[in-house]
Order: sequence, then structure tokens, then C-alpha cells
Amino acid sequence: MSAGLAITITLLVFVVITIAKGVRLVSQGEEWIVERLGKYHSTLRPGLNILIPYLDNVAYKLVTKDIILDVKEQEVITRDNAVILANAIAFVKVTDPVKAVYGVTDFSEAIRNLIMTTLRSIVGEMELDAALSSRDTIKARLRESIADEAVDWGLTVKSVEIQDIKPSESMQRAMELQAAAERERKAAVTKAEGAKQAAILEAEARLESAKRDANAQVMLAEASAEAIRRVTSAVGNEPGPMMYLLGEKYIASLEKLAASDNAKVVVMPADLQETLRGVLGKLGGR
Repeated sequence: MSAGLAITITLLVFVVITIAKGVRLVSQGEEWIVERLGKYHSTLRPGLNILIPYLDNVAYKLVTKDIILDVKEQEVITRDNAVILANAIAFVKVTDPVKAVYGVTDFSEAIRNLIMTTLRSIVGEMELDAALSSRDTIKARLRESIADEAVDWGLTVKSVEIQDIKPSESMQRAMELQAAAERERKAAVTKAEGAKQAAILEAEARLESAKRDANAQVMLAEASAEAIRRVTSAVGNEPGPMMYLLGEKYIASLEKLAASDNAKVVVMPADLQETLRGVLGKLGGR
């Protein structure tokens, strides 16, 4: 190979490398940061861009589409000292590539850590029940808290979503025991209330029965008194009718006693004949 051919090939290679370094095509959805002699010079937009070879250098290539940042699960302690597990996902967009590159070392990692610390701070101010049931509140406060910091880094926080928030395993076991104890307490209260109502109803029933028995006895006594008054009015001062009625009652009682299945022997009073003779004699005398 001659010296002239070698020089020609070298020049061609140099020209190709120079053109490659001076002409850059940026894809849609990306922006490139150009440094000249180690200092920020310009930002390349999507399309064809011309650089000064060997002086300009593409230092960073940034994606300007929405970026999904997954925040890993972490333990968070609530205000009432309950341990819960929470993780999140953030959607951010690079709006100022210069700040995103020179404002922070790694904006993705910075946003993740900012979300984690802010999430711990927000949940730490809430009770366990409120933390588990207030996802929308936590999400709104989280986005509002990190928005200012994100602007300083050339980022816009589009949305922050709480993927999952749940008690830790030990806390879940404690909550299950608490729920079981609460159910047992409610069952005991319900049983006690039922026993109380049954006792009240039973006492009221006894009271009502006693009242009715008393009323029946009063009515029976009044009926007996009225019967006695009528008999007294009917017989007047004569003892004969009264003796006749007593004898009739006496004989009827003996008949019932004799007709009873349990009565095998009927004991007659010794003075029954005298009694009847006296009653019949007085009636005969009348």
C-alpha cells in the first residue's frame, strides 16, 4: 500500500467520524444535554441537530415521556404505634432537562426516597384505622408535599398512587384476636340482655298472675259474702232452714268422698244419725 493511499483512507475515516460527531438525530420523546468543553451548552430537541465535533459532547440523554417510578414496600409506624406495610407508584415527567441533570444526582432515586420519607411522615400522623381507610387523603397529601421539590429538580409529578397499605403480619394477628374478643363481648352482652329481658318478663308475669289471683280471691270472697247475705235474708232468724242446708252439704260431701277412686273406706262420723235426726226432727216439728 502506497503512502498516498494510506493518507487518503485516513482522511476519509476522519471525515466520517467528524460527520458522525457533528450530526445527531434525536428521537421523539427524548432530549439530549450537550456540554462544550465540560460545561453545559445546549439541549438537543427531537429531530436533526448539528454539533461542533470534538468540542461538543452529548453528556446525558433524557426521556421526556411519563416515567413510572415504583416505590418499594416499607414498614410505617402510625401514631398509635401500629406497624403497617405501604408501597406506592409515581408518574413523573421531565419538564426541565437541565435541572433534572444538574439539580440532583439521580432524579429517579431522589423521587423514590422523597416519596418514602413523606409517606412515613404522613402515615405517622394518623391512627391505624384512619391510615387503612384514607388512601385518597394520603395520596393527595403525598403529591402536594413532593410537588415543590420535584419542580426544583425539573420534574412534574403527574400522579402518586398508593398500591397497597395493610397491617404487618403481627399486627394482622393482633387485629384478628381483637376482632374475636369484640365478637365474644358482643355475644356476652346480647346473652345478658336476653337473660335480663327474660327475667323482667317472668317477674311481670308473676306480678300479673298474683294480681289476677288476688282479684279472683276478692271476687270469690265477695260472691261468698253475697251468697251468705242472700241465705241469711231468705232464712231469717229460723235455724231450721240453715240446719237443712248444712246437712245437705254434709251429705253431698260424703257422696263425693265415697265416689272418689282413691277412697276405699269412708269413715262416717259417730254422731251422723243424731245430727240427721236432730235436723229431721226439727223439720218435722216445723
